[in-house]
Amino acid sequence: MATVKAVMGNLTVAERQILTAVNSGASSLSLVGSGFIVLCYLLFKELRKFSFKLVFYLALSDMCCSFFSIIGDPSKGFFCYAQGYTTHFFCLASFLWTTTIAFTLHRTVVRHKTDVEDLEPMFHLYVWGTSGVMTVIRSMANNHEHLSRLGTWCWAQTGHAGKVTHFITFYAPLWSAILFNGVTYFQVIRMLNNATRMAVGMSERSYQPDPRSDMKALNRWGYYPLILIGSWFFGTINRIHDFIEPGHKIFWLSVLDVGMAQLMGLFNSIAYGLNSSVRRAIYERLDLLPECFQRWRPKTSRSRGQQQDSELVSLKIQDQQ
Repeated sequence: MATVKAVMGNLTVAERQILTAVNSGASSLSLVGSGFIVLCYLLFKELRKFSFKLVFYLALSDMCCSFFSIIGDPSKGFFCYAQGYTTHFFCLASFLWTTTIAFTLHRTVVRHKTDVEDLEPMFHLYVWGTSGVMTVIRSMANNHEHLSRLGTWCWAQTGHAGKVTHFITFYAPLWSAILFNGVTYFQVIRMLNNATRMAVGMSERSYQPDPRSDMKALNRWGYYPLILIGSWFFGTINRIHDFIEPGHKIFWLSVLDVGMAQLMGLFNSIAYGLNSSVRRAIYERLDLLPECFQRWRPKTSRSRGQQQDSELVSLKIQDQQ
């Protein structure tokens, strides 16, 4: 990934090999997780709704980012440049898609708008356009003379100007997205909490709905901003440390930097993708298996498959069009 290329520095050969293994292992997990969500979207027609389409684009960006994070060899210029440019582009696209999901939730729940599906072209222009512009700006400040010194990864920056450009084109959009998602989800959760209290207060005791499923969804939405924070906290600290002390690399911090950043795709696929609609679609397919395979099904799968949606897709944005 473009943001973890700078962790190599003056590390020993053994430490670089460990970082390479961590990079490949974590990227492979993210590739599998995001690829699974993409496959579910393509196979299950009932998931092809606008709300889950945004999750599909998120998973697709994560899948491409993870794939190109695994490949790349400085001895082969084409693959090296492909890795540098594509990982930076798709990683930016990944967390920008999370802002479109947060925006969609806010516009639907808080502002009660039903035109979010009409905004899809603007979402694409915003995500792919911003990612493209940031990648081009980053490439203009890139010094390719450093490629041969960085072992496994490409497109690292050791100069002051390159590091500043890296912060502007990657970490500034990243933490802006974290701030936006945090504020947006806070407003959504507060709105739904207030609505739940009002509904309970106006209902008779014998007809009060069970709020546990709604609270489970609220808690899950609250975790979404933490995914980006957890994935990039150590990377941000590592970049700041490298900016202050460029000649001194902290190996354990570099391991956490690479490992957590490359697991972002896996975290996103679990939090955004494995919602009740996806699980129900899978359980319905399991019902079609021969009887001899039914015993291998989880005992709770049938009951879970019949639960009413209480997560992202449960907003039923498409029903409001």
